[in-house]
Amino acid sequence: MPSLFGDVKQKLPESNETVEEIRADIGNCTRCPLWEGRTKIVHSNGNFQADLMFVGEAPGADEDASGEPFVGRAGQLLNKIIESIGMKREDVFIGNVNRCRPPGNRQPTIAEANTCRPFLLREIAVVRPKVIVVLGNTATQNLLDTKVGISKIRGEFQDYFGIKVMPTFHPAYLLRDPRKKREVWEDMKKVRDELNKRK
Repeated sequence: MPSLFGDVKQKLPESNETVEEIRADIGNCTRCPLWEGRTKIVHSNGNFQADLMFVGEAPGADEDASGEPFVGRAGQLLNKIIESIGMKREDVFIGNVNRCRPPGNRQPTIAEANTCRPFLLREIAVVRPKVIVVLGNTATQNLLDTKVGISKIRGEFQDYFGIKVMPTFHPAYLLRDPRKKREVWEDMKKVRDELNKRK
Protein backbone atom coordinates (compact mmCIF):
# COMPACT_ATOMS: atom_id res chain seq x y z
CA MET A 1 0.00 0.00 0.00
CA PRO A 2 1.39 3.45 -0.83
CA SER A 3 2.01 5.80 2.07
CA LEU A 4 -0.82 8.12 3.04
CA PHE A 5 1.82 10.80 3.39
CA GLY A 6 2.91 11.03 -0.23
CA ASP A 7 5.36 9.11 -2.33
CA VAL A 8 8.39 9.35 -0.08
CA LYS A 9 11.44 8.56 -2.19
CA GLN A 10 13.94 10.10 0.19
CA LYS A 11 16.28 7.82 2.04
CA LEU A 12 17.26 8.19 5.65
CA PRO A 13 20.22 10.56 5.95
CA GLU A 14 23.56 9.02 6.85
CA SER A 15 24.63 9.52 10.46
CA ASN A 16 28.09 9.50 11.98
CA GLU A 17 26.70 9.99 15.48
CA THR A 18 26.36 7.43 18.23
CA VAL A 19 23.41 7.00 20.57
CA GLU A 20 25.74 8.02 23.41
CA GLU A 21 26.52 11.31 21.64
CA ILE A 22 22.81 12.01 21.22
CA ARG A 23 22.26 11.36 24.93
CA ALA A 24 25.14 13.71 25.76
CA ASP A 25 23.52 16.38 23.58
CA ILE A 26 20.24 15.92 25.46
CA GLY A 27 22.14 16.34 28.72
CA ASN A 28 20.03 17.45 31.68
CA CYS A 29 17.40 18.78 29.28
CA THR A 30 15.31 21.85 30.14
CA ARG A 31 14.13 22.58 26.57
CA CYS A 32 10.40 22.23 27.36
CA PRO A 33 8.30 22.46 30.54
CA LEU A 34 8.15 18.67 31.04
CA TRP A 35 11.55 18.70 32.75
CA GLU A 36 10.03 20.43 35.78
CA GLY A 37 8.04 17.36 36.83
CA ARG A 38 10.32 14.53 35.81
CA THR A 39 12.30 12.26 38.09
CA LYS A 40 14.54 10.88 35.34
CA ILE A 41 15.01 11.38 31.62
CA VAL A 42 13.87 8.17 29.93
CA HIS A 43 16.27 7.53 27.08
CA SER A 44 15.67 5.03 24.30
CA ASN A 45 17.50 1.78 24.88
CA GLY A 46 18.18 -1.66 23.51
CA ASN A 47 20.19 -2.99 20.60
CA PHE A 48 21.85 -0.09 18.75
CA GLN A 49 21.99 -2.26 15.59
CA ALA A 50 18.42 -3.56 15.82
CA ASP A 51 16.39 -4.50 12.77
CA LEU A 52 13.23 -3.71 14.75
CA MET A 53 12.44 -0.55 16.71
CA PHE A 54 9.41 0.31 18.85
CA VAL A 55 8.34 3.92 19.41
CA GLY A 56 5.81 5.01 22.03
CA GLU A 57 4.43 8.37 23.11
CA ALA A 58 6.03 9.26 26.45
CA PRO A 59 7.11 7.66 29.73
CA GLY A 60 4.64 6.76 32.46
CA ALA A 61 5.17 6.75 36.22
CA ASP A 62 7.17 3.49 36.30
CA GLU A 63 9.44 4.68 33.51
CA ASP A 64 9.91 8.09 35.14
CA ALA A 65 11.03 6.36 38.34
CA SER A 66 13.40 3.90 36.65
CA GLY A 67 14.71 5.94 33.71
CA GLU A 68 13.97 2.99 31.36
CA PRO A 69 11.28 2.87 28.65
CA PHE A 70 8.36 0.44 28.88
CA VAL A 71 8.99 -1.14 32.29
CA GLY A 72 5.49 -0.99 33.80
CA ARG A 73 2.50 -3.19 32.98
CA ALA A 74 2.45 -1.89 29.40
CA GLY A 75 6.15 -2.74 29.14
CA GLN A 76 5.54 -6.28 30.37
CA LEU A 77 2.90 -6.67 27.67
CA LEU A 78 5.29 -5.19 25.09
CA ASN A 79 7.84 -7.85 26.08
CA LYS A 80 5.22 -10.54 25.35
CA ILE A 81 4.44 -8.91 22.00
CA ILE A 82 8.14 -8.97 21.10
CA GLU A 83 8.43 -12.61 22.19
CA SER A 84 5.34 -13.52 20.13
CA ILE A 85 7.37 -12.97 16.94
CA GLY A 86 10.35 -14.98 18.15
CA MET A 87 12.49 -12.10 19.41
CA LYS A 88 13.70 -10.89 22.79
CA ARG A 89 13.67 -7.38 24.20
CA GLU A 90 17.46 -7.20 23.91
CA ASP A 91 17.11 -7.76 20.13
CA VAL A 92 15.15 -4.54 19.58
CA PHE A 93 15.54 -0.80 20.18
CA ILE A 94 12.79 0.93 22.20
CA GLY A 95 12.05 4.60 22.72
CA ASN A 96 9.42 7.30 22.95
CA VAL A 97 8.74 10.54 21.12
CA ASN A 98 9.07 12.34 24.49
CA ARG A 99 11.63 11.44 27.14
CA CYS A 100 9.97 13.09 30.14
CA ARG A 101 6.68 12.08 31.72
CA PRO A 102 3.84 14.53 31.15
CA PRO A 103 2.00 15.42 34.39
CA GLY A 104 -0.82 12.99 35.13
CA ASN A 105 0.16 10.97 32.05
CA ARG A 106 -1.54 13.54 29.84
CA GLN A 107 -0.77 13.61 26.12
CA PRO A 108 2.33 15.69 25.30
CA THR A 109 1.55 19.02 23.65
CA ILE A 110 2.58 19.61 20.05
CA ALA A 111 5.34 21.95 21.26
CA GLU A 112 6.63 19.34 23.74
CA ALA A 113 6.66 16.63 21.08
CA ASN A 114 8.31 18.93 18.54
CA THR A 115 11.04 19.76 21.04
CA CYS A 116 11.92 16.14 21.78
CA ARG A 117 11.20 14.41 18.45
CA PRO A 118 14.46 15.49 16.72
CA PHE A 119 16.44 13.37 19.18
CA LEU A 120 14.35 10.31 18.31
CA LEU A 121 14.82 10.99 14.60
CA ARG A 122 18.58 11.21 15.09
CA GLU A 123 18.49 7.86 16.91
CA ILE A 124 16.55 6.30 14.04
CA ALA A 125 19.28 7.54 11.67
CA VAL A 126 21.93 5.91 13.89
CA VAL A 127 20.16 2.58 14.48
CA ARG A 128 18.73 2.34 10.93
CA PRO A 129 16.10 -0.32 11.73
CA LYS A 130 14.42 -2.21 8.92
CA VAL A 131 11.01 -1.86 10.58
CA ILE A 132 9.59 0.55 13.16
CA VAL A 133 6.47 -0.38 15.13
CA VAL A 134 4.87 2.84 16.32
CA LEU A 135 2.60 2.38 19.33
CA GLY A 136 -0.60 4.36 19.65
CA ASN A 137 -2.22 7.38 18.10
CA THR A 138 -0.01 10.16 19.48
CA ALA A 139 3.27 8.48 18.62
CA THR A 140 1.99 7.59 15.14
CA GLN A 141 0.91 11.14 14.42
CA ASN A 142 4.18 12.56 15.74
CA LEU A 143 6.53 10.18 13.93
CA LEU A 144 4.66 10.26 10.62
CA ASP A 145 3.78 13.97 10.93
CA THR A 146 0.10 13.40 10.18
CA LYS A 147 -3.30 14.12 11.66
CA VAL A 148 -4.63 10.75 10.43
CA GLY A 149 -5.73 8.64 13.40
CA ILE A 150 -4.42 5.21 14.35
CA SER A 151 -7.73 3.51 13.54
CA LYS A 152 -7.39 4.54 9.87
CA ILE A 153 -3.79 3.38 9.34
CA ARG A 154 -3.29 0.63 11.91
CA GLY A 155 -2.08 -2.60 10.35
CA GLU A 156 -0.81 -1.08 7.09
CA PHE A 157 2.86 -0.39 6.49
CA GLN A 158 3.73 3.26 6.03
CA ASP A 159 7.03 4.70 4.83
CA TYR A 160 9.51 6.77 6.80
CA PHE A 161 12.57 7.60 4.69
CA GLY A 162 12.59 4.10 3.24
CA ILE A 163 11.92 2.38 6.58
CA LYS A 164 8.72 0.35 6.90
CA VAL A 165 6.57 1.70 9.74
CA MET A 166 3.75 -0.37 11.25
CA PRO A 167 1.27 1.67 13.32
CA THR A 168 -0.52 -0.41 15.93
CA PHE A 169 -2.26 -0.02 19.27
CA HIS A 170 -0.27 0.93 22.36
CA PRO A 171 0.11 -1.83 24.98
CA ALA A 172 -1.54 0.45 27.58
CA TYR A 173 -4.63 0.54 25.35
CA LEU A 174 -4.58 -3.26 25.14
CA LEU A 175 -4.60 -3.45 28.93
CA ARG A 176 -7.83 -1.41 28.87
CA ASP A 177 -9.34 -3.31 25.92
CA PRO A 178 -7.85 -6.83 25.64
CA ARG A 179 -10.12 -7.60 22.65
CA LYS A 180 -7.73 -5.53 20.52
CA LYS A 181 -4.83 -7.93 21.15
CA ARG A 182 -5.92 -10.01 18.14
CA GLU A 183 -5.46 -6.99 15.86
CA VAL A 184 -2.00 -6.30 17.25
CA TRP A 185 -1.09 -9.95 16.71
CA GLU A 186 -2.12 -9.61 13.05
CA ASP A 187 0.03 -6.47 12.77
CA MET A 188 3.01 -8.18 14.38
CA LYS A 189 2.75 -11.14 12.00
CA LYS A 190 3.15 -8.64 9.15
CA VAL A 191 6.19 -7.18 10.93
CA ARG A 192 7.68 -10.65 11.41
CA ASP A 193 7.11 -11.50 7.74
CA GLU A 194 8.68 -8.23 6.60
CA LEU A 195 11.75 -8.82 8.78
CA ASN A 196 12.07 -12.38 7.45
CA LYS A 197 11.93 -11.06 3.86
CA ARG A 198 14.78 -8.65 4.59
CA LYS A 199 17.20 -11.10 6.24
